[in-house]
Amino acid sequence: MAADVLQRDLGVTADGLAALTGAFPAAFALAMLPVGVALDRYGVKPTALALLAIAAVGAVLGAAAGGPWSMLLGQVVLGIGCSGMLMCPVTYAAKNLPPQKFGLWGGVIQAFGNTGMLLSASPLALLVEHAGWRAGYIACALLAIGAAVAVSLVVREAQAPMQARRTLAEDLREILALSVSRELRAPIVIAFASFAAVLGVRGLWGGPWLMEVKGLARVPAGNVLLFCTFALIVGPALGGMLERRFQPVRRALLAAGHLGAAAAILLMVAGGALGWGVAADALLLTAFGLLISLQVICFALVRAAVPPERAGRALSAMNMSFFGGAAVLQAASGAAASVGGVGAALSVFAVALIACTLVFLRLPGPR
Repeated sequence: MAADVLQRDLGVTADGLAALTGAFPAAFALAMLPVGVALDRYGVKPTALALLAIAAVGAVLGAAAGGPWSMLLGQVVLGIGCSGMLMCPVTYAAKNLPPQKFGLWGGVIQAFGNTGMLLSASPLALLVEHAGWRAGYIACALLAIGAAVAVSLVVREAQAPMQARRTLAEDLREILALSVSRELRAPIVIAFASFAAVLGVRGLWGGPWLMEVKGLARVPAGNVLLFCTFALIVGPALGGMLERRFQPVRRALLAAGHLGAAAAILLMVAGGALGWGVAADALLLTAFGLLISLQVICFALVRAAVPPERAGRALSAMNMSFFGGAAVLQAASGAAASVGGVGAALSVFAVALIACTLVFLRLPGPR
């Protein structure tokens, strides 16, 4: 929603902006190692409070950025701070719910979390128009502080058991080992492209596509992106219910959702060349949001593969792939945009979804 003014004020190109914003998921992925250890060693509440404080600092750094290097610092700190936004509640659910209920509640958690995307559509467009993009970062800092207050008042958990016999290095090695283990290999492979597509389509290139290719102003473009946002809110809850109802075929559901999301991206890009109207984009963005939301099945597959006491480490291993893939593919999309425009950037995510899904189908793993 602010790509054009960010490029102007920071003095970067479109692919440079993609590289800068790619630092967020890269830092997020790297933070998964210590976050996974902290969740199992110290518990959800202290980990969440520490990370929310870091996120608030990162948002302030983003608001104060005067050039690409200071923005890079802000993105890295934000990535570290935000690394627990999904992992903390999901790990809390994994430790306190039986496996047969985890898929449903994992979907509910992600659906509730995605409601925040409502703020980054039309409301963010209006904020940028009237107060500038820096105001968006200040708003994020205030939200992080509010979330920290809520966690401190609401979350209750038993004190995490001490693990004196294990060193920090051993815990970190276990996360790395889990990330390549036979049990988790399949969901980790498909996760590499899954969240990258959400960040790429909804977060980075959806706005420029609607504004530069379809000729919409900022606020109307934000209104169109609301369709995708609502789908990303409803979709995870529906995905959690489908996972619970059709557990024997949940791998097939996951694969079908990702292949369908890739098809929606490619159809939208093709529609730009064919002159399809904005209504077609709204429909395809909605379909993309609903189909890619079946990614919540990844969490259920990982949870089914490990005992509760290893849930934090296992989920962190998968989240490393979620956000590591986002960092890699976001950088690749920036390079594609510099050569073939926004359509080429979007196509990078479609191709990645197809490739990772086909590999996922050939790998053994939890069912």
